[in-house]
Amino acid sequence: MLQYNETPVIPIENDIFKVSKLTILVKREDQNHHLVSGNKWWKLKYNLEEAQRLGHDTLLTFGGAFSNHIFATAAAARDQGFKSIGLIRGEKILPLNTTLSFAESCGMQLHFISRTEYRNKTTPEFKEELRSRFGNFYLIPEGGTNALAVRGCAAFAKEKIAPLKCNYVCLPVGTGGTTAGLVSGLSGPTQIIGFPVLKNGSFLEEEIKTHLKHFSFCNWHLQTEYHFGGYAKTTSVLLEFIHEMEKSNLPLDPVYTGKMVYGIFDLARKGFFPSGSTVLAIHTGGLQTIQ
Repeated sequence: MLQYNETPVIPIENDIFKVSKLTILVKREDQNHHLVSGNKWWKLKYNLEEAQRLGHDTLLTFGGAFSNHIFATAAAARDQGFKSIGLIRGEKILPLNTTLSFAESCGMQLHFISRTEYRNKTTPEFKEELRSRFGNFYLIPEGGTNALAVRGCAAFAKEKIAPLKCNYVCLPVGTGGTTAGLVSGLSGPTQIIGFPVLKNGSFLEEEIKTHLKHFSFCNWHLQTEYHFGGYAKTTSVLLEFIHEMEKSNLPLDPVYTGKMVYGIFDLARKGFFPSGSTVLAIHTGGLQTIQ
């Protein structure tokens, strides 16, 4: 089993929060593992156990050229003694970027496929084609999101978040699996706020409901206006904010956590959180993208 390091909860001090009497905390889940960090640890936990239980020796998964999931899966596979295959969206560009170079150094076989092929990745025909090409493997979906990933994130919510008794829990949203896990794992009055990092991210509401098996939960919603242009897109405003947060010893990445924390500041400035609230932000990792 992957080693898990207990992670701290740290406060963010700012005059904006003092005025509204808000307590803003960050769960530094980026520190739970030196390579398989953040929510990726929890999303892979039960998938790795299932692959071992079924007797697989190879993991196959999907991602873009800068995918945190590809990075984490390659590291986890090496750590746990699996071979790994990564199907990468788009053309191969040399030299490989740091994410793909690292994955390859872990022994992951990288195969680049067209964006058209990539869109077919969930079809039975494409999966059968992959098995004909690569043999038997344990498939982990893009972003690591499946029922076992949701289960892992629900366990995280129950074990590490629920005892903190916060009014709000905030997290960045990519595929919706982590959000679904937190929604199902947290009970009581705690509200979960997801910050989609994709443009027009409202479609993720249906994705999250699907992961929740359409059970009705009223403890969550999405804030879709903090995408800064879309996935992996950024602006000078966001980069300046991230730089200022780094001065306060809180490193953030521009793809996920930077957008979420910016959103929390903006919502606090607008009076969204009731006075006296405690708001917890989940740092989901991804810092290798800025190294």
